[in-house]
Amino acid sequence: MSNLPKSFSVLGLPVHVMANYPNWLQERIESRQGAHVVTLNAEMTMQAERNKPLAKVIQSAELVIPDGAGVVLYLQLLLRQKVNRVPGIELAEALLQNLGQSNSKLNTSKVFFYGGSPGVAQKAADYWKSQSSELMIAGTHSGYHSEAEEQQLKETLAEIQPQLILVGLGVPRQEMWISQNRHLCPQAVWIGVGGSFDIWSGVKTRAPHWLGNNHLEWLYRLYKEPWRWKRMMSLPEFAFKSVVYCITDKCAVSQ
Repeated sequence: MSNLPKSFSVLGLPVHVMANYPNWLQERIESRQGAHVVTLNAEMTMQAERNKPLAKVIQSAELVIPDGAGVVLYLQLLLRQKVNRVPGIELAEALLQNLGQSNSKLNTSKVFFYGGSPGVAQKAADYWKSQSSELMIAGTHSGYHSEAEEQQLKETLAEIQPQLILVGLGVPRQEMWISQNRHLCPQAVWIGVGGSFDIWSGVKTRAPHWLGNNHLEWLYRLYKEPWRWKRMMSLPEFAFKSVVYCITDKCAVSQ
């Protein structure tokens, strides 16, 4: 098993920096250790300042990746070196591809898709099945359901014990739900994937690569979904607090 990734503090929240996240997670799956993966961006960081239970969940996660441009820029200023942005959707895609390849030999790793509007999780799963016939889809479930249906979902997860569980409920609901239900599948890797199911199912499209490469994917999302403008106010708030945090000598590195 590889060593734990180095952890760096971003406004009091841990972010792990390492060379190959998918391989590390696949090792966790194969060694049956499991993990909760959080994809941290500026908006989630600001939410965690006001939502202490969310902050506690992030701090206890085994892996927190630098998903947002603001988090990446903060780390680059802190470490004075290049830090690669790791969008949660791309991490999930790489892990699914790895599992599809390993399943062709081992045929053991099962994946569960939970979240999104009715039918979206199933379409996302169908897309990935078309990409890799060896990928074992353990099941799917919509994010819209009754209490009774959610109880049935939990019983299903406990029974089938998938090795990878992708949860697309949005922030902070998906992080809190994973934290509250990890005990159902303690050996699984759980990842909050936000709106990834919408992308994989074809409901929505991602920003062009050149925008993502220039830390402007948020601008594309605002263009496509202008109602997000209030949520986007977290970006300048994050930038201001980052400057203040470092000026007051609170920037810190932890192992």
